[in-house]
Amino acid sequence: MKVIEKSGADILVEALCDLGVDVIFGYPGGAVLPIYDALFRSKRIRHILVRHEQAATHAAEGYARSTGKPGVVLVTSGPGATNAVTGITDALLDSIPMVVITGQVPTALIGSDAFQEADTIGITRHCTKHNYLVKDPAILGSVIHEAFHIATSGRPGPVVVDIPKDVQVATAKYQKPGPIQHKTYRPALKADRSEIEQLVDMLAAAERPIFYTGGGVINAGPAASQLLIELARVTGAPVTSTLMGLGALPATSPQWLGMLGMHGTYEANMAMNQADLIVAIGARFDDRVTGRLDAFSPNSRKVHIDIDRSSINKTVRIDLGIVADAGHAMEDMLRIWKARQHPKPDTREWWRRIEGWRAVQCLNFPKDDQVIMPQRAVRALWEATHARDPIITTEVGQHQMWAAQHFGFEKPNKWLTSGGLGTMGYGLPAAIGAQMGNPNALVIDIAGEASIQMNIQELATATQYRLPVKVFILNNEYMGMVRQWQELTYESRYAESYSDSLPDFVKLAEAYGWKGIRIEHPDQLEQGIADMLAHDGPVMVDCMVAKLANCFPMIPSGAAHTDMILQANEVSGTMDDEAKALV
Repeated sequence: MKVIEKSGADILVEALCDLGVDVIFGYPGGAVLPIYDALFRSKRIRHILVRHEQAATHAAEGYARSTGKPGVVLVTSGPGATNAVTGITDALLDSIPMVVITGQVPTALIGSDAFQEADTIGITRHCTKHNYLVKDPAILGSVIHEAFHIATSGRPGPVVVDIPKDVQVATAKYQKPGPIQHKTYRPALKADRSEIEQLVDMLAAAERPIFYTGGGVINAGPAASQLLIELARVTGAPVTSTLMGLGALPATSPQWLGMLGMHGTYEANMAMNQADLIVAIGARFDDRVTGRLDAFSPNSRKVHIDIDRSSINKTVRIDLGIVADAGHAMEDMLRIWKARQHPKPDTREWWRRIEGWRAVQCLNFPKDDQVIMPQRAVRALWEATHARDPIITTEVGQHQMWAAQHFGFEKPNKWLTSGGLGTMGYGLPAAIGAQMGNPNALVIDIAGEASIQMNIQELATATQYRLPVKVFILNNEYMGMVRQWQELTYESRYAESYSDSLPDFVKLAEAYGWKGIRIEHPDQLEQGIADMLAHDGPVMVDCMVAKLANCFPMIPSGAAHTDMILQANEVSGTMDDEAKALV
C-alpha cells in the first residue's frame, strides 16, 4: 500500500487518533496554528478551549484521573508553554498520565530570542517524566506513540512534546507503529516471587499490622481496589491512606481508619506509630505523612511496594522493598496467602487499641446554630449527594482537608485533588476535565474563596461547553490555611491572609451564565444544596462559613504523630491526657 506524505500537523492528529484520543484541552497561538488547522479539518478529536494554559493542564489531569485515560494538552510556544508548567509539575508529583504538546518557533530561530520563544525543553526537563524536541516530521508519529507509552506505563506522569512550526508544515510519511519497545525504559510490573513470599510470612506473623496505601493503588485501576478490600479481609489488618489514596478502600469499611498524616485521623496516625508491621502500597512516605522522621513508627518493620524504584528508601529506611505494580503485587500476595493456607491472624488486641483511639472522635467539631461550621457544610453536602456517587474535586487549603476528612469516598477515581504540589486553582478546571470525561456524572468542586479565584476565568469554559459543573465555596473570607498557620505559629499576625475586596460570587456566577446561590445561615444549608442539585446547568454556591474555624486534628510541622493537636484541646496545642493514655 502506497503511503502518502502528510504535513507534520496532520501526522500528529492522525497519531493522536490512532492512540484513541478523543478530547484535547488547549489554547491556540501562532506557533501551533498548523496543528489547529489540522484539527479543524479532521473533526475527529474534540478540542476544549480553556481560558488559560494552566487550566488546560489541570483539566487534562481531571480528565485522566476520573477516566483512567491519559489527558492531552495543546498550547503554543513561549508563554503558552510556560503557563502550563505549574500543571505539568502538579501531574509529575501526583503521578498523572498526561501528554503536553507545545508549539515552538521554527527550527532555524531556536536560540535567537525569537518572538514567543522559550526553552521549553530546558524549562520542563525537571518537571516531566520525559520530554522531546522534534526536529524531523518523519519521526513525529513514532515520538507521539512513545510519549503516550511513557506517560501511561510504570509510574504515570507528564510528557512534553515540543514541535517547531516548520516541522508542523513539512511533509513526511506516517504509518501507525507497532507495540512500543523502548530501549531503556522498561518498568517492572511483577515482583520477585520470593519477595512476596517473605512479605506474606511477615503479615502472617505480625501482631499489629497496618496497610498504608497511596495513589499508586488508584493508578493501578479499579481491580486493585478490589484486591485491597480482599487483602484487608483475609489478613484482618486495618487500612489507612494518603490524601491521594482516598477511595481505594470504601470509607464505610470497618477496617478503614481514615486518612493519615498532618490532617489525618487520630486513629490512623496512632496505629501507624504503634504498628509492628507497616505495608506501604503505592505511597511514598511524604513528609506530610511521616512527620518527624526520627519518631516515625519507631518499632515497626516496614515494607514498601512501589512501581518507582527510586521511591524505595528515599525518605524512610525500609526492611523490604518490592518494585512492582500495586495491583500485580496484591494479586500475588493473595494467591500466595491462600496457597499457604495461612489462618486469619489474631488481631483482636490490636483492634481493641484502635477502637480506643477511635473513641476519641477526633473529627468532632464545635456545634453552632448561628454560623455554618465548614465541617457541617461538607457533611451536609455528602449526605445530599453520596447516593449519586459524585466526583469531587477541590482547590487547596482548609476546605481541601475538611473535604478529605468529612466526605466519605466509596470508590476510586472519585476524589481529585492536588496533593504533592498543593496547587491553588486546581479544582475548577479539574472538575471541567472530569465532567468532559464523565458527562452524566455529578461533579462538584469544593472550593475556598481564595483558591477559586486562581482560575476563575474557567467559568466561561463550562458555560461554552454546557458542562453542569457545581462549585461549592466554603467562604471564610480568609486564606484559611495560611491564617491557621499564622495563628498557631506566628502569634496571630495575619500578614496578607485576609481575602479583601472579594467579588459577589452570586453576581459573578450569573455574569458567566451560571446559577448563583448564597447560603448564610445554618437553616439555609440543606435547601441551598438541594437547589444546587436541582439545577441542570453549572451552579456556584457561596456558602458563608465560620471565619476563624481551624482544621483539626493536626500534626504541627516537624512534630511526631504523638504530638497531634486535637479539636478538643486546640488552645494548649497538645494532646489531652486521655488521648495520650491511649498511645
